[in-house]
Formats: sequence, structure tokens, C-alpha cells
Amino acid sequence: MGPLIVTEDPVLLDDLLRLCAAAGARPLVLATLPERRGEWEAAPLVLVGDDAAARTERAPRRPGVLLVGRDQGEPAVWQWAVRIGAEHVLRLPDAEAWLVDRIADVVEGAGRSARTVGVVGGRGGAGASTLACALAVTAAAGGSRTVLVDADPLGGGLDVLLGGEQAEGLRWPAFARSRGRMARRALEEALPELHGLRLLSWDRSDTAEVPPQAVRAVLGAARRGGGTVVVDLPRRAGGEVAEALAQLDLALLVVPAELRAVAAARRMAAVLAPEVRDLRVAVRPAGAPGGGLAPDAVAALLGLDLAGVVPYDPAAVEAQETGTPPGSGPRGPLARFCRELWGRVASPGPVPEGEAEARGREEPVRRGDLFRAALGDAWAPAPGGAAA
Repeated sequence: MGPLIVTEDPVLLDDLLRLCAAAGARPLVLATLPERRGEWEAAPLVLVGDDAAARTERAPRRPGVLLVGRDQGEPAVWQWAVRIGAEHVLRLPDAEAWLVDRIADVVEGAGRSARTVGVVGGRGGAGASTLACALAVTAAAGGSRTVLVDADPLGGGLDVLLGGEQAEGLRWPAFARSRGRMARRALEEALPELHGLRLLSWDRSDTAEVPPQAVRAVLGAARRGGGTVVVDLPRRAGGEVAEALAQLDLALLVVPAELRAVAAARRMAAVLAPEVRDLRVAVRPAGAPGGGLAPDAVAALLGLDLAGVVPYDPAAVEAQETGTPPGSGPRGPLARFCRELWGRVASPGPVPEGEAEARGREEPVRRGDLFRAALGDAWAPAPGGAAA
């Protein structure tokens, strides 16, 4: 049910209808108090034009009444606001952005934001996109309203990983001019639906970026209404990336348990830590059984909490060749890992004040320090020389 608009001013009515459309609302428009009993009380929000204030004076007092007009400098306007019990007196166009937000909150509900997790590779080929898809697929399979956002224009497209290259729906370039408040329902209905989730990916055009304002609008809409949002992040900096990072509850840095990968991931961690509330490392074991660094050692080298060890899932690798998404096999090790991870990070807490800044000031780890931490007592510098 949309808001109730009470006005006979055609110019004001056009403005209010436009703002309702921007918020994804379908209002009921009347010139005076509704004749049907209960319509005034049942409306989630009432927008009274300053021309109609006198006609609503005898209406029952209720919350959510706003007096709207274009010239609110007259003392009589404020007197009428008191007489009809208005919560706010709004002057257009100054209050348009605020009013769109208020209407959208009423229509969509201003409930808890979706848990929002970003995934990024500590180095190229770390498997971040695979993990992002698996997290989204398992969240959707568990009954959560889920949106998967492909924020990496150079990653080849998550629609390919999900087997949905031909799926109908809008891709990122269609949202390049988005600004301000976007209706959540309108966004979801515009996106392709695959495997129980909504996907925002890239098309096959040459478009490789969208403005930061568009990223802010799209992710803000995706997060409203609860559920889960998973963002596959690029390994680069930029205004649009900063907008995505600012909306994350948790960022997972996917790092293979190899020394060079850890060295590369440390640079990524230095970039990410000041920008996100909670940054953790997800370790991928080295290829050879028993080889590579221990997961705890990788976390210690990066100075991050360990989110878990991402298992190798041969069935998932083979399934991708046929368009079967990662994590869709409920008994597979990757799906089990994702379900367990969701259980541990369902409500990630914010990074304590000052911790992010402290991480950004840490001194780089020398190569000899990396070997010492990785090999423990077995490490020793070359005879007659110091560690590098």
C-alpha cells in the first residue's frame, strides 16, 4: 500500500507523483479526506498539500502526516501544521531527496540491512569469484533473499560462472546513470534471476566501469530489506571500489597458502583494511598435499583473523565447465564450507575504532621475516650472512 496524497494543486500533485514513482510507490490521491472509513488511518504515510490543510483539520490524529508545499515562509502554514498534527513541514524542491527516502522506507520497510560480504583475491587466480558465487548460491539455497554483485568488470562475468550468459535482465551499464535513492523492488525485478538469487553482472560490451554514485545507489538498494548481498571485488583501487567497500559488513581476502601469494595479499590488505569494517582472510591450501604454509601462519603474516580454509572441490571445478554454479552441490566440501562460514559471520561486528588506521601504519614484513614465520625453527639465514 502506497502513501495517501491529499491536494488539489496540480503542480504540487505532479511533483509528489514524480517523487512517489522514484521511490517505487503507488499513491492514493484525493482532494480531501477519504470517504471510506479507515483509509486515513490505514495509509502508511499521508502527504497533505498546503492547499488542503484546512480540509484535513477534522481528521483523526495519527503519526506519519507530512505537510508539503512550495512556500513555507507563511506563519499560517506552521499554524496549520500544528492543527492537523503534522510531523514535518516540507518545502519542495529543497526536501525532495529526504521525502523520496521517507516514501521508500514506508513502501519497502526500513528494516535491517542485508548482511553484505565482499570477496577479493589476494593475488590473481586466487579463486575469489568462485567463492563469491558459492557463498551466494548457498545463502539462496538456505532461504535468504540474495543478491550477487559482480563489481569486477575485468573478471569475465559472474553470469558465466552461473551459466546465465543468456539470462534476461539488466547488467551494470544500464545503471551507469543511477543517482540517489533507488527502489529495492525495482532493482531486483530488473536483474536476472539464477539459482534462486538475483545477479548484477557485466555485459559483453566495452564498458569497464560505472560512476561511484551509481555503485552507491545500486548497492544501497540491494542492501535494503534484509537478506544477503555478496560482492565480487576487483583487485584495484578507484572511487567505485571505495563505494562498494564502504557498504560491506565483512570483506574476505582469498589467499593461496604460498609465500608469493601472501606477499601480494599483504599489499591488498593494506589497501582494504582502512576501508572496511571487518577484514578476514580465507586461505586456500597449496596444490600439493601437506605443502605450502599453514593457514594460521598465513593469517599471522597478514595480521588478519582467519575466516576459514577454502577446500578444493574437484566436483565444483568440473561442474563449471557445464555451467553448474559453485556451491550448488549441497554435499560438496565447498558448499559445506560456505554454510559453516555463514554461520560464523552472520552478524559480523565493526572493526574497533582506530584498529583500521593502525593496520595501515604497519611496517612491511621483510622476506626473511616471512620465511621465519612460515618455517619456524627450521628457518635459518644463510651462513655468514643476514636474512634478506
